[in-house]
Parts: sequence; structure tokens; C-alpha cells
Amino acid sequence: MILESRAVLFDVDGVLVDSTASGERSWTRWAREHGLDPAAVLEGVHGRRSTETVRMYLPEAQAGEGLRWIDELEIGDAGTTVAIPGAAELLASLAGNWAVVTSASRPLLEARLAAAGLPLAPVVVTAADVSRGKPDPEGDLLGARRVGVPIGECAVFEDSGNGLAAAVAAGPAAVVGVGRGALDSPAAPVVQDLAGIRWSGAGLRVDAVLRA
Repeated sequence: MILESRAVLFDVDGVLVDSTASGERSWTRWAREHGLDPAAVLEGVHGRRSTETVRMYLPEAQAGEGLRWIDELEIGDAGTTVAIPGAAELLASLAGNWAVVTSASRPLLEARLAAAGLPLAPVVVTAADVSRGKPDPEGDLLGARRVGVPIGECAVFEDSGNGLAAAVAAGPAAVVGVGRGALDSPAAPVVQDLAGIRWSGAGLRVDAVLRA
């Protein structure tokens, strides 16, 4: 399968790196320290900016300190992050025409990519760069503008419900769902991981899909 596109926008957590265990450890500790049910907090963190999750549970007067603490916890545990299969090879095949659009902070993004042995993208959109986080498409639209390619000529890789909703709303050439959790989304195609995906010069060659 060839996905015609001129640029690629990647989410990071769950797409380029596997940080699930690290993030869940950090948020579980954060929730317990604030007298919250960890399961309830964990249910809504994936694909959402930390500032939005924190403000769901803490009053405004405590939100700033709460955000600082979860950032510190996640960065401190980032060393356990590993690359998604195929991520390094796919990124190496790209020629500068890619960006990451993440709900993470810049320091957390850099810590996780470094731990996974992956390069920092030439264009980066983080939580601080947008006024509205996913599922709003603001991040993907900004990423396309910064790459210099219309969103309608970009492919977007996402895994979470919030991220996939944002990608679909942005209107790219293709939304690639990563992982089995994307099978119930409008993404097409859906892949298990990034193994066997390469940049062809005119788009992405995808050799194996869970669903076309």
C-alpha cells in the first residue's frame, strides 16, 4: 500500500515510543499523593495534555504545582521508554519532511526520545504550543504549517482516541492508526507498529496492515 503524501506528522507516545508503563507509574503515584483514584485518573490521560488532566482534579490554586510535579515524575521515569518497532528505520528514511505533534511538554518529549534512541524531529509541536489540546486539531494544523506542507498533503500517525479524533478533524491525506486500539477508529490504514513502513519519496509504503 502506498499513502501519497508530502510530509508526515507523528504523535509520540504509543506511536514512536512505548512509554505506557512509565506514564502509568507516574500518574498512579501522582493520583495517590492527591487522594485520587488512580484508575479513574489513568482512564483519561492518554492523548491529553497534562495541564488539562491536572485541572480536572485539582482546584486552580493547586494546578500549577500539580502540573510541575507530574512533569517531574514523568521526566524522572522517562529512562524506561523504548522505541516502537520500526520507528528508527522509518524516521531514518524520511528527509526532513516530518514533525511530531505531542501532548507532552518539550522536556518530557526530549527525555523519552533520548531514552528510546530516536532523533528529535526537525519540527516539534508540544503542549505549550497550542491553546487547545487533542481532540482539537490545532496541533496537527500547526505542525503542517511549520513543515510548510498543506495538511491535506500530510499523513498523520496516531494511536489514542483523542489523537485520532484530532487527526481526522484536521483533514490530512491519511490518518494511520497505530496499535489494536485504533481498530475501532476511522483511521485507515491501521498498523500494529511501524515495522515495514518506509518513505518512498512520494509518500509512505506500508507493507503490513491490521485493517486497510
